[in-house]
Amino acid sequence: MIGYIEKIKQISERLLKEGTVESVVGFRKGSMPMMNEPCIVKRPDKVEALVWDSNCGINLTNYLTNRKDKIAVIAKGCDSRNIVTHIIENKIKRDQLYIIGVPCKGMIDKRKVSGLAEGEITSVSEDGDAILVKGNGFEKTVRKSDILQDNCAICVHRNPVIYDELAGDLVEEQKDVNRYEDIEKIEAMAPAEKWAYFEELLSPCTRCYACRNACPLCYCPTCFVDESKPQWVGKSQNDMDIRTFHFLRAYHCAGRCTDCGACERACPQGINVRQFTKKLEKDCLELFGWEAGMTLDERPPLDTFKADDPEAFIK
Repeated sequence: MIGYIEKIKQISERLLKEGTVESVVGFRKGSMPMMNEPCIVKRPDKVEALVWDSNCGINLTNYLTNRKDKIAVIAKGCDSRNIVTHIIENKIKRDQLYIIGVPCKGMIDKRKVSGLAEGEITSVSEDGDAILVKGNGFEKTVRKSDILQDNCAICVHRNPVIYDELAGDLVEEQKDVNRYEDIEKIEAMAPAEKWAYFEELLSPCTRCYACRNACPLCYCPTCFVDESKPQWVGKSQNDMDIRTFHFLRAYHCAGRCTDCGACERACPQGINVRQFTKKLEKDCLELFGWEAGMTLDERPPLDTFKADDPEAFIK
C-alpha cells in the first residue's frame, strides 16, 4: 500500500493549490514504529509530510465531525462507510468533502508484531506482503497476512464505497469469509458459560474510555457515562458499571458500526471489545439485511420504523 503515497501527495497538493479544499486530513509518520498519527495539512508545501502504509489504522472520520470548512479526507473502505454515516446523521455535508479513496489490503496489528519481536522494536517497513521488523540486535521478516488486525482479516469491504478520486486501483474483495465465526461460538454457549466468558473478557477494563474516544460514532455532546443529572453509571471500578458502559456503548453503535477496529486498536488492555458490536452487526444483517455505511439513500434500521419490521424477538 506504500505505492499510494505519491498519488495521495499529488492529489492533496493539487486540491490545496486550486483552493478546492481548505485542508487535507491524512497521516504523517509517528514518533514510534507502527504508530502513524493523524494530521491536517493546510498548505501545498506541507503535503510531503503525508504518508500511507499498513500502520494507518486510526479512523480519520473522527476529524470530520461538525466541521464547517471544505475538507479533503483520505479514506479506506471502513472510513468511507463511517463518512456515509456522518452524512446521514448530519454531522457533515457531502458537498463539504473531497474524499480521496484508498483501496485497502488491511492494517497490521501492532500487538501481534510486538509479540513476535525479541526486544524493543525500532522500525517496521513493508514490501508487498513482507513486513520487516527491526530492533536492537534482531531482524525478522513476517507475512503481512499473518499479522493483520482481526477486523481487517475478515473485511469484505476493502474498497471505499464513496469517493471523489482514488489513490490506486480497486482491490479484489475477500470472498467466502465467515465474519461471525467467533460470534457464533458465543451464541452456542449456555447462559452460565456466556456470563463467565464476558466476565473474563471485561476483567482487565480500567474504564479509560479509549474505545469510546477512538470510535468515529461516539460524538454525543455529553456521553451517558459523564452525565451527572441523572447519573447513569458510577465512577468506580464496580463490575456492573463496567458492564453497563460496554453494553450501552455497543447498543449506541447498533446498525451504525462498520467494524473499523478503532476501539480494539485503542484499548491499552487489548480487550476484544468488538465482540459486542459484531454481535449487533450480525443481528442487523440477519434481521434487516443491513450493513452500515453502504448507501446514502437509506437510514439505519434502528433509526426508522417500518410496519413489517421483524418482531420475532417479542415473546
